[in-house]
Amino acid sequence: MKRVVVALLTSASLMAGITAVSGQSRTAPAKGPALIVTPAETLEAQGLSVIIDQNKFSPIFFDEKNAGIQLVLHGNRIATDGAVRLDRTPEQWAPVPAFISRTRGTEPNQIVVRSDYKEVDLAYSVKVTAEAGGFRIAVDLDRPLPAALAGKAGFNLDFLPTAYFGKSYLMDAAPGLFPRHPTGPMAKDGSGDPLPMATGGKSVTLAPEDPLTRVSITSDAGTLSLYDARNRAQNGWFVVRSEIAAGAKENAVVWHVRPNVIKNWVREPVVSFNQAGYTPGRSKVALIELDPNFTAPTEAELVKLGPDGSKQSVFRAKTKPRGRWTRYAYAAFDFSSVREPGVYAISYAGQTTNPFRIAADAYGRIWQTSLDTFIAEQMDHVGIREQYRVWSAPSHLDDARQAPPNITHFDGYKMGPNLDSPFKAGEHIPGLAVGGFQDAGDYDIQTPENASVVRDLVWARELFGLDWDETSVDEAARAVEIRKPDGVEDAVQQIRHGTLQLLAQYKVFGHAIVGIVDPALRQYAHLGDAGSQTDNLVYNPKLKATERKGDGSGAQDDRWAFTTNFPANNLAVAGALAGASRALRESDPAMAAESLAAAKALWTKEQAGVKDGGDGRDDSSSRRSPEMANVVATVELLITSKGDKVYADRLRTLMPVIQQHFEWVGSAAVRAIPLMDPAYRAQLLPLVQALKTKVDQDMTKNPFGVPISDGSWAGSNQVVSFGTTMYLMHKAFPELIGTEHTLAALDYVLGRHPANNLSLVSTVGTASKLIGYGHNRADYSFIPGGMVPGVLIVKPDFPEAKPDWPFLWFENEYTVSTTSAYILAARAAMATAAETP
Repeated sequence: MKRVVVALLTSASLMAGITAVSGQSRTAPAKGPALIVTPAETLEAQGLSVIIDQNKFSPIFFDEKNAGIQLVLHGNRIATDGAVRLDRTPEQWAPVPAFISRTRGTEPNQIVVRSDYKEVDLAYSVKVTAEAGGFRIAVDLDRPLPAALAGKAGFNLDFLPTAYFGKSYLMDAAPGLFPRHPTGPMAKDGSGDPLPMATGGKSVTLAPEDPLTRVSITSDAGTLSLYDARNRAQNGWFVVRSEIAAGAKENAVVWHVRPNVIKNWVREPVVSFNQAGYTPGRSKVALIELDPNFTAPTEAELVKLGPDGSKQSVFRAKTKPRGRWTRYAYAAFDFSSVREPGVYAISYAGQTTNPFRIAADAYGRIWQTSLDTFIAEQMDHVGIREQYRVWSAPSHLDDARQAPPNITHFDGYKMGPNLDSPFKAGEHIPGLAVGGFQDAGDYDIQTPENASVVRDLVWARELFGLDWDETSVDEAARAVEIRKPDGVEDAVQQIRHGTLQLLAQYKVFGHAIVGIVDPALRQYAHLGDAGSQTDNLVYNPKLKATERKGDGSGAQDDRWAFTTNFPANNLAVAGALAGASRALRESDPAMAAESLAAAKALWTKEQAGVKDGGDGRDDSSSRRSPEMANVVATVELLITSKGDKVYADRLRTLMPVIQQHFEWVGSAAVRAIPLMDPAYRAQLLPLVQALKTKVDQDMTKNPFGVPISDGSWAGSNQVVSFGTTMYLMHKAFPELIGTEHTLAALDYVLGRHPANNLSLVSTVGTASKLIGYGHNRADYSFIPGGMVPGVLIVKPDFPEAKPDWPFLWFENEYTVSTTSAYILAARAAMATAAETP
């Protein structure tokens, strides 16, 4: 990967014998850090953070590689999941301990974590204590291991593979190399278990040649083993492990962990900016992320690149402090006064960034790849080709079987006691193998997300235009080809493709369903061509498992349809279908009429007060609540009907919902203004004023001018939705809302964000995210135009956006509705920038 002044430093130069680490630190390694407990109950030293269960294992996805004891060494989170585990190389859904408490210990600079596995009667404490050169980990069991756990339970600490690829290790004095690709060895007993790369030692040293990533571990109780968990699953890490001996209780495992910390190490500044560049008339502010220990220059420089490669200084200015956020300090470099078109870069602290443009057409090509390539690649039930490349053969032509009642699926789907379906559990449901989009890096159809894609594309066409044709779509032949124009707008074809699935659900069930997903975990973990995930033959229970006959087979690989009837889903689909009817009027009037009829029927049914149809997921506190979905659906039907009194009157009665949830439904509410009376706008005015006050307050919480998620999933979708909402507020209430919020949202997702300065939209901008969590993630590759979630705040205060490890879904997973939301926000930002050319 090209080095672009990002936060995660490479070690190639160090391996070549060069020990320079930053502009300020070129000294030899120290004997060890002096760790101290912080108010957040981490252990900290300059260059090292030991995060101790501030991040929990997930109750749904279990092992997300962000839990237990974690090490941030020289600005890189290199180790995670330090905990007692019941597997040598746990997979994602392997059992995880439940966190109970974290307290200060009796010794100085000591933290004690209580955890348990209730199902197997295992409770324990882990004491993490600072000591000379590093820290000590000690595991105390409440009682010795149950007999069933002997030889299974142990203490694991996982190390990031990309931090160690091509480097060496020492198990005691025995050397080895970390492989780039997993190569075994595997157990020969049929268990599928990896055998250790090295075992039996009392000490292990990782990367002895690299001062940036060298870590040594010594065991007092028992020996150490080193595993490559990628032998079991591609998302596995390198695992250092000590098994817990039968009969052990206090000090069942004792490790001394010695991370090498370079004395006076400081992290290089990260200069972040919009990688697509800037239009001449808009504001242009780069943000500089600074290690508080870095002696930061107070001036930055803009240079213009000449045809001969020369760099001409065109602007110098003092940086302006933007305060402290998370663990870093920030400064702003404002070069808005520079308007001349050209290719530029920013020089700061002895470094020069990658180039970017100032040009009137800087944003002319920021959304098209998302539409013609990424969303096309996510299409279900068709084959997708791009010149020589085949993204997928026709997929899931055996959809779908009825999911059984009273289950919770490993991907979070639930089915209550009522199927809300005319089909019996396990029965084939005809008519669903058409249209729709695979949600993300996995291959399920999530109905609300499909509805969002349709609505986003409808809005983008209506508000801004999406005049673009690079992809041919032949639904009858189930054939899609990228870079082959067919005379029809790509957006119209994608709206139609999503609508096919939404209508299919309505025709079969009379309501929207939750979604369609793989029934088995091994099948769900499939990586690669969607067309090979199932055999595309309808399950026939009369056939043997490997038998095929006609269009049927005995393989139970057909996806399950989760069919619970939720009002919120019905209303989301009603809104999407109403919008689709507008988009399809010219190209497919029959489908447009069918969509509108279904939208009206679904909407009318829910106005009659149909109750929650299932297991409590459809509640009024959710962003997918029926109340909020009703506002959006009503607005869509109001627009489609050009102001029909039925929908206008209903929207007025929904004003209390709009008032309560304006932050979420405000963008739809203001779209209705031209079709409503002046009193309606007057009622929205105080809501916009209150939103402006809240936004102004929220924007003081971080230096980036956008809402940054602090949850367990990074928040680029939240940012682009904010950008679109503020654009619509600006157009409806220009006297209150300016353009800065929409442009700040675009700046954020295209590079001006924490941790590094890569565009979060693959291939958009000079430097972008080129290793993502998509269908091709096993190849450490990307899907052009997809937007990743981006920056996660690893609690308590570490912003992370790993550029080189694809398998952190909470940072790197593309989703189809997030990318459609980006298309809409990008077009809004383009319109905003055009206001000040």
